[in-house]
Formats: sequence, structure tokens, C-alpha cells
Amino acid sequence: MTPYFWAATSGSRGPATRIPLDLACIRDRAVNMYLALDARGGARWRNAVWGIPGIGPLLWYSVCGGPASRWFLPLNLGASGLHPHYQWSVRLITWTSRLAGVPMPSPEYVPLGAPLPIIRWMAQTLRTGEVPHLWAFPSSAVRLCRTAEEEGINLAGARFTITGEPVTNACLAAVGRIFADAVPDYGSADSGGSVSHGCLSPEAPDDVHVFSDLNALIQADAPPFPEGALLLSSIRPTVPFVFINVSMGDCATVVDRRCGCPMETLGWRTHLHTIRSYEKLTAGGATFLDVDIVRILEEILPGRFGGGPSDYQLVEESADDGLPRLSLLVHPSVATVDPDALSKVFLDALGAGSGTRQVMALQLRKAGFLRVERRAPLATSTGKVLHLWAGSTISKGGSE
Repeated sequence: MTPYFWAATSGSRGPATRIPLDLACIRDRAVNMYLALDARGGARWRNAVWGIPGIGPLLWYSVCGGPASRWFLPLNLGASGLHPHYQWSVRLITWTSRLAGVPMPSPEYVPLGAPLPIIRWMAQTLRTGEVPHLWAFPSSAVRLCRTAEEEGINLAGARFTITGEPVTNACLAAVGRIFADAVPDYGSADSGGSVSHGCLSPEAPDDVHVFSDLNALIQADAPPFPEGALLLSSIRPTVPFVFINVSMGDCATVVDRRCGCPMETLGWRTHLHTIRSYEKLTAGGATFLDVDIVRILEEILPGRFGGGPSDYQLVEESADDGLPRLSLLVHPSVATVDPDALSKVFLDALGAGSGTRQVMALQLRKAGFLRVERRAPLATSTGKVLHLWAGSTISKGGSE
């Protein structure tokens, strides 16, 4: 392969890995993305991206003949502390696309907590008789739909592709309340991009068709993997890395079924659903590996605010409104602490180091997902108190 440019993994399972990308690899993924969108009736939708700097979706749209109309960034490229790499790389992408004759839109800063510029673009597009389509994280889409509902702005008929976080019934319900539509996408940067796209006759909120022309997939059935762990092997020679039974840290239910949707007629008959990570938490587009925050929870926070190991815990919870929550639990036995100060110390420590970690911390700070709670850390049935706890649900009656 010829590495025309480089991407990087999120660093959620260790140090971020540089990924060489060949234009042939981009084309392979773009063709599948085009077919998936066409199955949804979206070959000529007005496309936009709202996410952390990344060229993948933008290039996919360009290959498919429908270059993105807008590019929204949830982070301010001029923000203090953000690695200069993110600033010049975005400018380089924009300039190069113009020289190539397929111009990409200039990035526009739209923070997660203030999505009105995107809402207004989507509403204006609908008024012209066209269909706006936004690629975003599920939590970002939920926040946008809630804001549109509160502002009384009609987005009926808008379309979303949501990726990067677990897709739940609550998330889809938030989108459905404004009469819009969302379909999940599941992929991995290491494998070159998208691994699957959402079923149009789903049996679960995150039901997706595996792109079996790009990857072979089996499930592990023995230690050290948990039951249902997904193992990928690459098929196309254009991939950045050759995979042979590689675990992505996720498990899922795998089903071969005839769903009758247009995706099946293309030959993609293997489905995944209930996709969850068994190694990391994912919320607001930011990912956390246990080893990344052990030192923060066991050394930095106790050293600053008191207490010791097992007195602090990070919990990912899904609320009834579809938004993720990250709760930093502090055991009641720890002396009274200022929640704002505790949150700042945690995010400062989380953002120390690589540019990827800085982006992750800035994303959480801007989104306001993190909250501090005075309650005992959760324990497993065997009494273990894990540093990271995923899968809780916040309802009116509490957590479960």
C-alpha cells in the first residue's frame, strides 16, 4: 500500500497507534458506505459531519459523488492546550481538497452543548425540499434532537448515522420524538473504517449488517476472551493492517437471518446487535481503558482529596433521555470535597500527555458529561470494586 496520509486510533486500549491509509482503502469503504446510504434512499442527501477532527467520513462522501456540505467540529481548534497537529492537519485537508477539485467544507466550531447552528442548517435544508444527513456520535445526536424539541424547530425527515458509542432504545426514541431517523454504524479505525451498517428492519436498536466483503468475523469460545467476544480477520488487501482473529475489545450477539431489508439483497446477511465493549467505557465520543485511569483513581485523587484505592470509581450510565452520564463516585467516608475541584483535577490528569488524551479531556469538559457523586463505588457479585463500571441505567427510580 501507499500511505497517502496517516490517521490514528483513539488510544483507548493503550498508546494511540498511527494508521497508514491508502486511497484504495478509502475507496473500498466509501463504496460500501454509498451502498448503505443508497439502501436508505440517501444517495443524494446533503451530508454533514459533527465529530472530532478526522478525514474518513469526509472522503467517503467525496468518493460517492456527494461531498459533505458542512463540517462541524465539537472542539475549538484554537483552544488552549490542544496539540497543534489538530490545527494544521484540518487546514491541510481543506486546502488539499480544493486543489484536487473536490472541495471539502471549512470546519465550523459547534460545541456539544450548543448545537443550534447545526439545527438551523438541517431545518433550512428541509425547507428547500432536500434531506439533511448528519454523521455524529449517538450522544451528540440526542443532545441536538432535544435542543430542537425545546426550541420548537421542526426537523421532521432529518437523517442521522450514529457511531462510536452504544446505541440504545432511549437514544433512538430521542431522535424519533422529532420525527427524524437514525441508523447505527459500527467500525474500527485499525481495520480501515466501517465494519458494518445499520439494518433497516432491526430486531435491536444497534442491529447492523456486517460488511462480509471487507472482514471475516467469528466469536471467541474460550479464555482469555469473554463469551461473545468478536474476532476480526481482514479480507481486502487494501487494509492498513492485516488482521487474523483480532479482538477489538467488543462482544455482541451474532445472528444469520433474513431481514428483508435492502442491505440483505446486497449480500450482507450476518447481523450484529447488543454490541458492547468489555475493555473500555465509551461516552460522548471519548473512550477510557482501565489502565489509563488507574493511576488517577488510586494515586492522584486520593493524594489530593484523601481516601485510598477503591474509594473512587468511574461509572458509565445511560439515562432515560438517551444521553450518557459519566459519574465519578466518591465514597462517603472520604472527607468532604469540592465537586468542581475534583472534576477539574480528574480531567486535567486525564488530558495530560498525548494529543489524543487532550482531545478526550476537552471533549468531556465541553460536553459536561462528568459529574461527581457522593456514594459508595459499585461492587461485583464477588465483591470486586472495579475502576471502571459500564452498563448502568439511570431511571426515575435510580440506577440499576
